[in-house]
Amino acid sequence: EYESIIPEELKWRNWAHAQNGERVLTGDELLDFVNNKLFKELKELEITSNMPIRKTIVKSAFEDANNYMKNGVLLRQVINVIDEVDFNSPEDRHSFNDIYEKILKDIQNAGNSGEFYTPRAATDFIAEVLDPKLGESMADLACGTGGFLTSTLNRLSSQRKTSEDTKKYNTAVFGIEKKAFPHLLAVTNLFLHEIDDPKIVHGNTLEKNVREYTDDEKFDIIMMNPPFGGSELETIKNNFPAELRSSETADLFMAVIMYRLKENGRVGVILPDGFLFGEGVKTRLKQKLVDEFNLHTIIRLPHSVFAPYTGIHTNILFFDKTKKTEETWFYRLDMPDGYKNFSKTKPMKSEHFNPVRDWWENREEILEGKFYKSKSFTPSELAELNYNLDQCDFPKEEEEILNPFELIQNYQAERATLNHKIDNVLADILQLLEDK
Repeated sequence: EYESIIPEELKWRNWAHAQNGERVLTGDELLDFVNNKLFKELKELEITSNMPIRKTIVKSAFEDANNYMKNGVLLRQVINVIDEVDFNSPEDRHSFNDIYEKILKDIQNAGNSGEFYTPRAATDFIAEVLDPKLGESMADLACGTGGFLTSTLNRLSSQRKTSEDTKKYNTAVFGIEKKAFPHLLAVTNLFLHEIDDPKIVHGNTLEKNVREYTDDEKFDIIMMNPPFGGSELETIKNNFPAELRSSETADLFMAVIMYRLKENGRVGVILPDGFLFGEGVKTRLKQKLVDEFNLHTIIRLPHSVFAPYTGIHTNILFFDKTKKTEETWFYRLDMPDGYKNFSKTKPMKSEHFNPVRDWWENREEILEGKFYKSKSFTPSELAELNYNLDQCDFPKEEEEILNPFELIQNYQAERATLNHKIDNVLADILQLLEDK
């Protein structure tokens, strides 16, 4: 049975919760308690190596935390609002989950952690396509704040009927996150989704030799939006076969996915355009995808899905380990009517994927003017293209005059895209030099 690591006098019910008309801390007295006792003692909690994460997270959460509220009366008012939340109520928990999701978006908007947040519309769509079932294992090997994990849990939640189902639900998802802050957010995210002991590791997926993975370390489902454009040390690259070693982080994650997918497993992964047209290691990765997996669908996402934080054009690759590829379908998802681009105030929504949903079960080639919106390719056709997967791309639009704000936004997005392409070229050059 769980025993809290929090000292009795620091537990919420003993200093924050107001009951039976008892006097509660407020004003300067509350500030003094929070700053000089609560935060101080929680930062100094003793942690052992065998403690479950639901205990160790208490210290992790407060290690770098500070109270920035200077008005003790206002702080008391905030505490009173939180105190009204009944975490035993499904409705209140759902509302609190929505609030937490909004906080994650606000963190992205602050500009210092945007890399950790994948738009909810994208994570939900990928989870919808892969359709996880209770009893299956799902992983995100660079999970950020846990968007793919919670999209999976949201689909599994309605499948719970028995206590055995609840046990399966509690062990359904697995994550790894390299950076401390998003790791903390991800663990908290899973607590809010009723996971008692979140299996989220604070570490770097790429630090283990891919040839050493056992069957117990493989998954039925992998959903990911791996970091784009990052570079890795030589010691990391040595964890991969020579033909798959790359200086670019996203390439290495693609290799890890292939090694950690179970037989009959399935994958949905977001990757930049650079992977589709890239050569060298990227070509070998794509050939491996076609020859050893079933790369059945590539969705070309409209520009600005991640705007304004990056202008890099992205795609969703769907593949599984059921058979070799027989055909690969490409589908271009155009910008919805009434949108020039997505933004903080007009983000991508779930309904914007409806054209893909309509096409998915009744696939057909679509030619619009001179450009294919949807087209299938056989493995031999992809081989003739040297595995250039940059197909069904967006047609070049006629030049339009933009207002200054849109012009600057487009410039920032284009600059980010060009920087990414430069990184790819430099990575290929470094790889060529290392191979000699």
